[in-house]
Amino acid sequence: MAATSFPDDLLAAQTRLHQATAELSALLRSLPWSVEPLDGWSGIEHPHTGEVTGGQEPSPGWTDEQQAAVGRLRQECLELAATVSTHPYWKTFEGAGVVKERMRLKATARPSGAVTAEDLSTAA
Repeated sequence: MAATSFPDDLLAAQTRLHQATAELSALLRSLPWSVEPLDGWSGIEHPHTGEVTGGQEPSPGWTDEQQAAVGRLRQECLELAATVSTHPYWKTFEGAGVVKERMRLKATARPSGAVTAEDLSTAA
């Protein structure tokens, strides 16, 4: 594979896309399970062990500020993904070359310490 350097704007967009995706994921993990306030439900007791599995605590829902923050990050992720995928740089490659370069861009722009798909398949 040729060791081409990526255009600065493409590399910056991909780097920010990684960051924005991580921010959105962290925000969503911190929010209540339901956007709207909803009652929870009880779990099911296992007949032999007595262990209760499933069930959900009530959700207070998301505040207007939380909904707005999620919306902003989702929109930013969509715009960055469009910027990266439609960049003129990709026109210099054909077929599998585009895919290889795209994967190389993702790896190049990925923050250090981030888990990759290869790491996950190796661990499994």
